[in-house]
Amino acid sequence: MRLLLTACATTALVVAGPLTATAAGQGSQSPVGGDLLTAKPTVIADGAAPPAVQASAYVVADLDTGQVLAAKAPHAQLRPASTLKTLTALVLLPRLKKTDPVIGSDADAGIIGSKVGVYPGLHYTVDLLFQGMFLASGNDAVHALCAHDQGGIPATIQRMNAKAKEIGALDTHVTDPTGLDADGQYSSAYDLALFAQAGLARQDFAKYASTKFTNFPNAGNKGTYQVANQNKLLFNYDGALGVKTGYTTLARNTFVGAARRNGHTLVVTMMNAPHGITEDASNLLTWTFSNYAKLKPVGNLVKEAAAPPKTQSEGKPETKTSGTAHPPGSRTVLSPGQAVQSLALRVPVWAYAAPPVLLLSLFLRRPRTLRRRRH
Repeated sequence: MRLLLTACATTALVVAGPLTATAAGQGSQSPVGGDLLTAKPTVIADGAAPPAVQASAYVVADLDTGQVLAAKAPHAQLRPASTLKTLTALVLLPRLKKTDPVIGSDADAGIIGSKVGVYPGLHYTVDLLFQGMFLASGNDAVHALCAHDQGGIPATIQRMNAKAKEIGALDTHVTDPTGLDADGQYSSAYDLALFAQAGLARQDFAKYASTKFTNFPNAGNKGTYQVANQNKLLFNYDGALGVKTGYTTLARNTFVGAARRNGHTLVVTMMNAPHGITEDASNLLTWTFSNYAKLKPVGNLVKEAAAPPKTQSEGKPETKTSGTAHPPGSRTVLSPGQAVQSLALRVPVWAYAAPPVLLLSLFLRRPRTLRRRRH
């Protein structure tokens, strides 16, 4: 009987110990960016009431100060559609030389979803493919760019997940760099704002995001055709900086847009919207610009973790790296709760059971000792 009780206690402690530690660790963590910025479908603003929008989640933030000025379910993990290409660009832009030639392949042309028109055997530059990726949301252009980089698509996916962690975008997991509805692929309105902030800090990203028109070669090099930016904010909103739109059947409309007025640069991100996304984005931006002086921050965009100084041997371009999920120089800063949880999960499973089992053994032996004394 004692052996049975001991076995049951050991099993219970082995199972319950780590689970309790995990739950305690998660419960002690605050949402990234502030306590108000949760995944709950609640509109958060302080100082003025924001306009109603149809998106399931959104964020409005000041890119210069990093202050989040309004939000709705900012950390809800949803399908990003082609707005995920902002993260793809963050990974590829520093790695690829804009003047490099790229020859279109059958795999590029055969990809599903939106295309800019990459034809097998036709010559492109990396620069032109980035334009096709931003303006037309071309999945074929994304495929060609990823294939041109070392390690191809699998390595790009690893780098994207590593980059997301590096900048604090912990709601994001990538399985397809085009943003298509792939299993296990998700992001959040908050993370999209982080991607926009990091991207618009780059001159090349900002240039591609705000380009209205470009020309792509026809098959057989028979002239060119015009490609227009799908982000309508660029064409009808004063001070618009563009960025990226997205749509899939499951994600519905997603959006990342930015504008600069009165010395302020704002970004608005929206996810899972049925329709009217440009109008809703315009209304949110206008409301924020108009009420800027009244608004109090409800959170902030976290800053990217600083990389340690590079040694002389680390000074080589990233293009030649091996494409691991954690490139040199990247690191993730853990909160105290995360650190405790990580430590708890590293303790061997048997360690949770050993102290209670020893105590239980002493307890079970105690009656026999007492019986001997009575005799």
